[in-house]
Amino acid sequence: MSRSLEQWLAYQQGAHGLSIDLSLERVREVAARLGLLDKRCPAVIIAGTNGKGSTAAALAALLQSCGQRAGLFTKPHLVRYNERIRIDGVQVSDAVLLAAFERIEAARGAVTLTYFEYNALAALEAFRRAAVDVMVLEVGLGGRLDAVNIIDADVAVLCSIGIDHSEWLGATLEQIGAEKAGVFRRRQKVVLGSAAMPESVWRAARELDCQVWTAERDFSWRIHGDGSGGEPWDYQCAPCRLEHLPAPALAGAIQYRNCSSALTALQLLAVPGACEAANIAQGLRRSALPGRFQIVPGEVEWILDVAHNEPAAAVLAGALAARHCTGRSFAVAGMLADKDAAGIARALDPLIDHWLLAGIEDEPRGLDASSLYARLPPLRGTVELANNVAAACARARALSAPRDRVIVLGSFHVVGPALVWLGLY
Repeated sequence: MSRSLEQWLAYQQGAHGLSIDLSLERVREVAARLGLLDKRCPAVIIAGTNGKGSTAAALAALLQSCGQRAGLFTKPHLVRYNERIRIDGVQVSDAVLLAAFERIEAARGAVTLTYFEYNALAALEAFRRAAVDVMVLEVGLGGRLDAVNIIDADVAVLCSIGIDHSEWLGATLEQIGAEKAGVFRRRQKVVLGSAAMPESVWRAARELDCQVWTAERDFSWRIHGDGSGGEPWDYQCAPCRLEHLPAPALAGAIQYRNCSSALTALQLLAVPGACEAANIAQGLRRSALPGRFQIVPGEVEWILDVAHNEPAAAVLAGALAARHCTGRSFAVAGMLADKDAAGIARALDPLIDHWLLAGIEDEPRGLDASSLYARLPPLRGTVELANNVAAACARARALSAPRDRVIVLGSFHVVGPALVWLGLY
């Protein structure tokens, strides 16, 4: 009997027994049976604690503007599962996903797969069927043992290293760096989005004789303004110099860094037109990724950001401080149990006048509002509790006045429902 997409996803949640099983043997075996390990097109793998989704989206848009058929795999999704797999900027249809799942199921035999492994295989299958020219693959968790690491990528991008997922990746930056550098291959072209990498990353690159391009060393950018976002900018690396580029479509000063990393990966792929200003400008304007400092203008401004660890919250705080607000700032915040709620709150509390803590209902790891409140340090802003995201958003709207702003943050499981509540999805 055929399954709907919702039935397939429910089935996959319990098919393996463990929701996360960090190993590559099973998923690699099924990929081999499907012929997905056969090299058909270049691939870029993008890892890092923060910035990888934005970098992946920017690279896919830049490839498309250069005439390349780009397959983009990102995760998690905000509202619809189909968001995770895009071809030329368009989400794949339910029919494409259903066909991919059926082929995976027929090929796996006695091998069990996790939800995330089905997802990675479906993306690779969809990209093969669509005959994409380049695959852009975002790592979900870590790198070394993430399912997309079955692919030997031509270019690896490592955006940043910070503390997150410590229960899986280790408690120190050195341990986490080693896991994320596990996407490197011998003599591979590697882009580092920051020079502030732990020694484990540099050691992995040396041992594998990687060709490394490092931000602010081997490629650089200059913003024509104060860096708050929205200003034109210049980019330079060894093969290419581009001047007076339009600001990235994704808001926030951090996106200049992310787009510079994407531009460098584009140069290393050596696709035609990769150094033509018109192509690059078009790609920067069309790059889109909801929930990354997404600004919804109005008398009350809404800003949605999936920041769910302390480094991302610090970046969000910087972007909020640069975007001057003459009214009050409300925060609709919800988090998962495995996140550093106290660290996130400390980074943002100086900017927040009133916190609305929302319970997360659609995820077993989600905290209810009372449990989240118990994990927070003393806050400067006042605090209210709400049963769910919709209730918190409604309360924020009721309390806010013209010139105020509402910041929605803490999880994909908060930003997604908020986008639906706002009527934007």
